[in-house]
Amino acid sequence: MHSFPTPIATANLQRHLRILTRDIGVRLSGSPGEQQAADYLAAEFQKTGAKVTLETFPVMERWVKRQRLKIRLGKRWLVFPCSLISSTPGTEGKTLEAPLVFFEAPAEYQRGNLTHLRGKAVVHLGTHIESRESYRRLIRARPKFLLFVDIRYPGTTPLADGLFPAYTRDIGAVPTINVAFQDAWRWKAEGAAAARLNVVGGIRPATSQNVIAELPGTDSSAGLIFLSGHHDTQADSVGADDNASGSVALLELARVLAPLPRRRAIRLISFGAEEQLSVGSAMYVRRHRAELERAGKLIFNLDAFGSLMGWTVMVGNGPKSMSQAILPYFEQQGLSVKVSEEIMPYSDHFPFVAAGVPGIYLGRNNCTAGRFFHHRPDDDMRRLSIPLMAGLLNAVARMIAHFAAAKKMPFPADIPPEQRRHVRTFWQDLFGGF
Repeated sequence: MHSFPTPIATANLQRHLRILTRDIGVRLSGSPGEQQAADYLAAEFQKTGAKVTLETFPVMERWVKRQRLKIRLGKRWLVFPCSLISSTPGTEGKTLEAPLVFFEAPAEYQRGNLTHLRGKAVVHLGTHIESRESYRRLIRARPKFLLFVDIRYPGTTPLADGLFPAYTRDIGAVPTINVAFQDAWRWKAEGAAAARLNVVGGIRPATSQNVIAELPGTDSSAGLIFLSGHHDTQADSVGADDNASGSVALLELARVLAPLPRRRAIRLISFGAEEQLSVGSAMYVRRHRAELERAGKLIFNLDAFGSLMGWTVMVGNGPKSMSQAILPYFEQQGLSVKVSEEIMPYSDHFPFVAAGVPGIYLGRNNCTAGRFFHHRPDDDMRRLSIPLMAGLLNAVARMIAHFAAAKKMPFPADIPPEQRRHVRTFWQDLFGGF
């Protein structure tokens, strides 16, 4: 038995990354690519000696055969690239045409009346509608279709993204596409008058899966430690950083942690359907809520933590002593981490926090809005630093090994009341509650 984990192997990380991003490629929730990735992860987990199970759940798969957007500039109709937002319908192969109107979402949701959007092609400045009431008012205005502009990045490529399934399920949806910021800027500058949209495809029922690998402990009363990531991607992206990095991290962590003695079981989970707003994580929490409330000690989630240049961010939702207990493991590796206690509902640790389990998200930013290649086709292996990933994972491995072997966790399994209130608000609004 080893008293400390063996080092993370960069060659293993690279091999797994190549298979996920080059051999398998795009891994949309509910798609054959996502299933292929899950099968690969399950087989690799089994090689470590972990007990492996797959839990499936229903999703709505985004499937698009063709998408075509035309904008009228003066007397000409010009074609522009677009990407159908997941959880929204296509046009059934029909061409929808409507007058174009710009909606300055950060300010205009304060308007008392949105009826001016009825029947329009609405250029919506912003892709995240973080208020159920705002989304309800938008859909009640009955726009013909929506063109979302990601205002975090003044890019030239439409990003892939999704609407919250709980919103579209409860309120409804119209065809919604993402368009490039610079294209929308041109439309505004040149007085675009109308838009035409044709989408063959849309959404259809499918199945996603959570891949669960358990390393058992010797004391069933000592509780559970969770390590997590997700294996699905957005449309047209092989997701090397987001989040093949997290999936391959779990494989290497399972390998180096498996031989070590531990009191607490370590449960490693690669979630499906994260890109639809942590659908797989939320499904797991709803199914296992009683166990989580009884035994959950910590969830440590790895998502998009491999950016070549940038800075490492750790978001902690739990007692202050949690971050204080974790940071020294990174400092011992000579690594600096920016710590935050913000409530972050766009990560797979969040549903666990909603169930009362302290949660950590570890990622890397490379610009103040996140990562410049977020949800883009160029999120490939060139964006990653595998040695950096290995260094971070060595810190995580040593930390988890110590926590799993300790007689007592170094912090309580509790969410402070002020955080709990914010968590409850997001959980009800974005996820629909338990």
